[in-house]
Amino acid sequence: MRPPAWLVVVLVGAGLGLLFAGISTYDFVQHLDRQVHSLHCSFIPGVTHAADASSGCQIAMMSPYSSIFRSHVWGGIPIALGAMSVFAFIAFYAADLVVTRRKDDAKATLFLVAATALPLLTSLVMLMISLTKLGTTCKLCVAIYISSALVFTGALMTWRRAKALGTVGTSRSGSHRLEIGVAAEPTSLGYLGAMVGLGLAFVAIPLVLYLAKAPDNSKFIGTCEALPKPDDTYGVMVDVQRSKGAPALEVLDPLCPACKAFEQRLVASGLADKLDRRAVMFPLDNTCNWMITETTHPGACTVSEAVLCAGPKAPEVIAWAFEMQDQIRAETAKDPGAAARYVKAKFPELAACVGSPEARSRLNKSLRWSVANNIHVLTPQLFVDNVKLCDEDVDLGLEFALGIMLDRHAKGTLLPPPSAAPAPTHKPEPEAAPKTHKPVEEKKPSEDKPVVKPSEDKPVEGTAVEGKPVDKPADPTPASGSGGAP
Repeated sequence: MRPPAWLVVVLVGAGLGLLFAGISTYDFVQHLDRQVHSLHCSFIPGVTHAADASSGCQIAMMSPYSSIFRSHVWGGIPIALGAMSVFAFIAFYAADLVVTRRKDDAKATLFLVAATALPLLTSLVMLMISLTKLGTTCKLCVAIYISSALVFTGALMTWRRAKALGTVGTSRSGSHRLEIGVAAEPTSLGYLGAMVGLGLAFVAIPLVLYLAKAPDNSKFIGTCEALPKPDDTYGVMVDVQRSKGAPALEVLDPLCPACKAFEQRLVASGLADKLDRRAVMFPLDNTCNWMITETTHPGACTVSEAVLCAGPKAPEVIAWAFEMQDQIRAETAKDPGAAARYVKAKFPELAACVGSPEARSRLNKSLRWSVANNIHVLTPQLFVDNVKLCDEDVDLGLEFALGIMLDRHAKGTLLPPPSAAPAPTHKPEPEAAPKTHKPVEEKKPSEDKPVVKPSEDKPVEGTAVEGKPVDKPADPTPASGSGGAP
């Protein structure tokens, strides 16, 4: 009962596919606790990779293409779980061909070809999505693609061998074929039907168990703060995507990779069109933002000024900044004036405004609005009808959590948490908002920086971060910088 060489290739490919798909599933399941974890992003099993917004594995897993039914269960059902099941069935069926002596049966081995075609086609589709939609690939994914190619190639060659062995000649009339070397009875339709049912069971049972064990994260929706003073008193909000949908406000840094990834996920989810979005600039750049001690995104202050100067063209500037953010950050880290040159070269009409006292004053007011609303030193953040989408829900849980928030908004049941301060019923007197401000760099902390104790629920100085915090509680309190990734 020694298996043919090509059937061994199928068994090896199925084993590798099961291993890498299992690791990918494990990484996905780890994130169901709403925290950030390291990923096993390596061709070598067991080697971890720190969470990084720009890594292929991080981008692939957080994308809407990594799982299905995301609007029905938090995070959705990972594609890798289905891949595990399929590879396990392929390994089982290949072993069965050896045990039942059907390895030389053309009909039985043709079924193996059909079974291995499923992961191969899925891998081709996912590869195209990675290259065209995500612009990157992950090593674990590539390992699964290779495993898919191995099992299909081995199955195809096994079938061709069985077909050749089953047909060694013809009768004189040429109307009948002589079959020899078949060690078992020809494969029946009943046998193949049983294998189809078994294959479905291989896939269905893990999915049912996954759904049964998946945590119910709906209890966190509407518990993560609210905006106590949402009015645009200083006139610092810019349009992102206006519609007749639910009013939404995004706190973003135009050079933040996590903000770019969030925008891509939001658009891909189909929920962006259901939001009437505006934005407040919150650059993680200490040349203008006194709430941070280190610059995370060099040039973010300059680009934020450009967004504020652009008026109706603000969405265009934001889209351009997302596209060019890697180059702008890299060049500005070496030359502080690079960001301004990039902006003025692309939008010459903004040249007079960017860097002007008026632009700096408006950006300073934007930061003051964030202080007044106890905004965490964190990007991106999204508020729907003044209720915050939890930081832990901006990636894997986006479709699930935001979908429920929009449903509650439509029903009038989207309410802020009980501990949130009530929103003001009227705008402050005009004179309460200063007419002008000096540029941020000229300010002294004792004059107009709201540096207060953390116990007073005010943001204080900290380290700039993007994405959701690492291993922080699901219900955070205002703080001065927690580590994170998108």
